[in-house]
Amino acid sequence: MKIVDRRFSRLSTDQFHEIIRLRIEVFVVEQSCVYQELDGRDTEPATRHIWIEDDLGVRAYVRVLDDDDDARRIGRVVTRSDARSGGLAAALIHHVLESTDGPWVLDAQSHLVGWYLDRGFEVDGEEFVEDGIPHISMRHPI
Repeated sequence: MKIVDRRFSRLSTDQFHEIIRLRIEVFVVEQSCVYQELDGRDTEPATRHIWIEDDLGVRAYVRVLDDDDDARRIGRVVTRSDARSGGLAAALIHHVLESTDGPWVLDAQSHLVGWYLDRGFEVDGEEFVEDGIPHISMRHPI
């Protein structure tokens, strides 16, 4: 398995299809969350698409956005159901933290707050509901 880190302009149509397929499979179908998955942010010049792949395709993925403020936004952290608990998402977050100037912000699903705390993130707000799922804003200071 290898980590791939690319901007949209360097993605092949097959790669983008695999990424979107995984995001829809987990966020829309598995989590029964009806929302606009294609939000227009994937194609922004500064957006990075980072994933781990093997012979079976994309196993885990994260998107990094430049929100034109003093932090980078981590989002769409997702792992294929048959690849969970193998440390893939942690490897992707580690890659982002090591390869990108911080600080970083993200909106964690509330049940994953402890997982992000273990990776150096701090709670940065009250719980809120987005698309029917409880979230908490978090920040990584460095």
